[in-house]
Order: sequence, then C-alpha cells, then structure tokens
Amino acid sequence: MAVSNRTGVNAHPRQPVIDVIITPGLAEETLSRTRAHGRHAHDTPELTALAERRASRIRALLAIAVMGLAFLSVGGQLIRVAMKGQSQQQIAMSAPIATAFARPDIVDRNGRLLAGDIVMQSLIADPSAVLDVDEIVAKLRKVFPEVNPDRIREALADRSKKFAWLRRGMSDAEAELINHQGLPATDFRPELRRSYPLGRTAGHVLGFVDIDNKGLAGIEAYLDSREKVEPVHGPSLSARPPLRLSIDIAVQYAIEEELADSMRRYQAKAASGIVMDANTGAILAAASLPALDPGNVDERFEKTRIDRLTSGTYELGSIFKTITLAMSLDSGKVRPDSVIDVTKQLEVDGYPIRDLHPPGRPLTVGEIFLKSSNVGAALLALAEGPDNQNAFLTRLGLTTPMATEAGAVAAPSLPARWGDIETVTIAYGHGLAVAPIQFAAAGAALVNGGYKVTPTFLRDSRNADQPGTTVRHRVIRPETSRAIGEMMLANVASGAGTGTRARVPGISVGGKTGTAEIAGAGGYRDRSVISSFFAAFPMENPRYVSLVSLYEPKGTTETGGEITAGRNAAPATSRIIARIAPLLGLLAEQNAD
Repeated sequence: MAVSNRTGVNAHPRQPVIDVIITPGLAEETLSRTRAHGRHAHDTPELTALAERRASRIRALLAIAVMGLAFLSVGGQLIRVAMKGQSQQQIAMSAPIATAFARPDIVDRNGRLLAGDIVMQSLIADPSAVLDVDEIVAKLRKVFPEVNPDRIREALADRSKKFAWLRRGMSDAEAELINHQGLPATDFRPELRRSYPLGRTAGHVLGFVDIDNKGLAGIEAYLDSREKVEPVHGPSLSARPPLRLSIDIAVQYAIEEELADSMRRYQAKAASGIVMDANTGAILAAASLPALDPGNVDERFEKTRIDRLTSGTYELGSIFKTITLAMSLDSGKVRPDSVIDVTKQLEVDGYPIRDLHPPGRPLTVGEIFLKSSNVGAALLALAEGPDNQNAFLTRLGLTTPMATEAGAVAAPSLPARWGDIETVTIAYGHGLAVAPIQFAAAGAALVNGGYKVTPTFLRDSRNADQPGTTVRHRVIRPETSRAIGEMMLANVASGAGTGTRARVPGISVGGKTGTAEIAGAGGYRDRSVISSFFAAFPMENPRYVSLVSLYEPKGTTETGGEITAGRNAAPATSRIIARIAPLLGLLAEQNAD
C-alpha cells in the first residue's frame, strides 16, 4: 500500500487530504482505522464536550416526547371513556322525561287555596347500570313499605333501557330518607305535582290529575279544556291567575262534617248535600260522602266514592210533589185552596194508588203538599196529562242532559213509555230518575220568582252573583213561585207538615220531604230507601236552596225505628242550615232587624 499526503489550497487547515490506494480485501479495515486516527488526532476537548451536550439534549427531548405522547394517548383514552359514560348517564336521566303541565291555583270564592302546584322529587334509575335489583327493592321498602316489589323489578328488568321511574312525587323529607339508603344507579328528578292542602274537602268538585299533572276530572279537567295549563319541561310554576270558584270552603267543610255525622246517626251507607244560590245557580257547597281525596290515586277507583250529586240518577220520592203542584198551579187549573177529593179509591192501568197515611177527607192543594198525599199528587198530574207534564219538566230542565264546569251530569232516566201510570208515579217521585244537582237547579226556579238557573262552580261565570245582571229566563209565573214558597214554609213551620224537624231557630226555612224506595232486581228493595229534604231559606226572600240526601239509612232509636226523610234528612238539614247560616251572614242580618 502506498500513501501520499498533500496539502491542497482549498483544504481545511485541520482536515488532512488523504489519497488512499486500497488493495482488495483490506478496504474496510483500512478505512475504519484511518477515520479513527484522523478523529482522535485532530478533535479538541471543547468540540467533544459540545457534541456530547447536544446529543444529551436530543436524547432528553426524544424521551420527553415519547413520554408526552404516551400520556396524551392514555389521557385521550380516559377522556373518551369518560365522555362515553357521561353521555349514557345524561341520556338515562333526561331523554325519556315526558312533558308535564303547569297549572294555575284553584281558590274558593274568598281566595282560600284549594289546589296548587308544588315541586316534588321523583326517583329515577338507569336499569343498564343496576347490579342488584333486590338491593334496590329492599332499600326502597325500608322507606316505603307499600312499594310493590314486582313493579320495581319489572321497571328494572330490561337492561337495555337507560331510564325507569321508581317513585314519583316524593316530599323533600322522603327524598332525604331515600338518599341515605345510597341506592346505586339512581338519581332524583324535580317535578311539578298537584297538591290539595285540604285533603278530601271538596274533592269531588276539584277532581284530579294524572301522573304528568294533566287534568282528568272535575275542575282540574275544566282547566285543561279551557287551555289554562301550559306544557313545561321541568318544575316551572304557572304564572296564570288563580281560578276562583263559587265554593265557600267554610260552608263546604261544615256540610261535609254534618253529613258524616248524619251517616253515623242514621247508619246510612252514603250521603250528599248541595247549597246553591237560588238566584244565580252559584254553588256554595257540593258534598258527596264517602268523600274523595283527589291526591290519592287508589281512591279514584273505589265505587263507594262516586259523586252522588252528579254521577248517579235517583228516584227522589215526594220532593217531586213540589214540581207537580207547581205544574198544576202554573196552568191555572187549581189554586192553593182548591179542594181535591183524595178519599176515593184510585186505580190507574190496573195499579192501585194509596197514601201511606190516608187523611180520610178531601184535601186542599196546600194540604196535599203538607200531608204529602200520593193520591192528591196523582189526581193533579192526571188532570194535566202526560204531554203537559213532560213539557213542564222539560221547561225546568229535568228531562235533558246537564253539565257543569266540574263535568257532565248523569243524564235523566226517563220512562220508555209516558202514559197515565208513568204520569202518576212521576207525580210523586218514582219512574223518573235525575241527578240531585239537576233537581236542586229546578227547585231553585220554584222559589226565586220563577227564573231558571244554571248550576255553576265558578265565582265569575255566565251567571252573575247579583240578580238582574244577566238575561233571566222565566219558567213559571211569579204567583206560582210565591204559592210554592208559602207551602214549603208551612210544611216546616206550621207543625202540620212532614218537615217540622227542619226548623232552625232564627231562620225561616221551607222545604219538602221525600222518601224513595231503591229499585233492585225484580222490583223495589224492602226497607232500602233514599231519604231527601229539599229546602229554601230564608223564606221571606229565598236566597239559597239545599238538597240533602241519605242513602239507605237504618231505623234507629233516635228515629223511632223509622227510615223516612222527616225523621232523618229533615233534622240533618236543620243542623246544616243552623251551622252555615252565620257563615252566610243570615243571622247577623236578622239580628240587625
């Protein structure tokens, strides 16, 4: 090998220019040694240190970059998983929530609260995240023993679902108790719920709402029908003004309490009562017992808790004689002092017509009312005939369907054939069945001067609270109305009528008794009656009418074993009027005189 060293003009002063002639087989070894010799021979310590520092920084940066990428990868994965889980939870808690309804308050005629919305907590769950259904059932039942385990298991059975209701409408205290149980995969959702602070008081009138706060019956359904509710997502209270009813809650409570007492006294299965403004049809109280708690779902399906004022029709017995005598007087065929021979045997279409206590002599029209003579009422009705009777009842609104703001009233049950025997039985309160509220409205026209009224539960309604402010439709002559009022007053005050036990000290009360047998399979049931008393007060200028009915009362020691209205419904009416008169300002007015 020959090596020649030359220094070129353009060569770096510290970099040797090497011409190498390399023999085959020694090229690689020679080149390696030559490069090593050149580096160690000419590199300075400063350059070596600088190169090492640069290499160290590069290695550090590479390490940091690798670690950073690793952390970013792990963090990104964690964020992805977390976001995925949060999305599922968010769906589980919000997507299936149905639209609820914000409702205005309902208040009585004096502004006292009857119903209103409140915010309550509901318990929800994510079935897909529930690990132990039995644990949830057990813990729920610690707070709510009445919880149906099967229903909870059914709600959580489908693991593909992300949402289930477990308990709706809990108070804050109940929600706190549930929270302490530590139920997994559950959460709370605030919702609007309807609250009825007076419980069962006026429950039938108010009606009720469904689980989403939508009105289903009574005044609650009326609010929906008049578009007075708003759909909402979440617990947003209504900004609408309250709906003011004609009901006076003090009068309502008094009647319900007195009816409950009468049910105990006379061992009746049920009772109903209504107080109505005789001039406007405004209803101050409407009660049916057993009462209904509008906030208790289970009570809505109990047959014993139907509203007997509006949901059923009944033959009301001799209070219908008030209608019959008004018909005869209004036609002009008789006067109150006209004499009718009731001593003769009366048979119509093969059916004998008798009086419970035959008078043994002819009676005036007024005495027919006082003695509650079936024969007398039958003779008066036959003198008018079926067509006139039908027309008169229609004029009073007793043959056509009726409705109030609280809902439809059960339609009257009319005879399939309206001949002589039907005319006779209807004359004394059998053969035609009506809802008590419908009879009360017809009865108001008999004492208010002869003007038809339409029952209303609204304080400001189509009927004004003061007479003369709306168009009034006359259905009977004022003379007829005055005569009926005098008969009703005599029936209570004279001592000779069937309604003497309805007297109230300081208040002039007029009225008529009615005891009707209850129809059953194959005929009327033995000693099973509806006893009623229709009243008006004060009789100097009738302002109010009432109708009290007791369903299937029993004979007691107090009634001498009797079940007639004069022994139970009449005294019940007396106690009711005596209690509500001060609330209506009547005693104060009389004392002022």
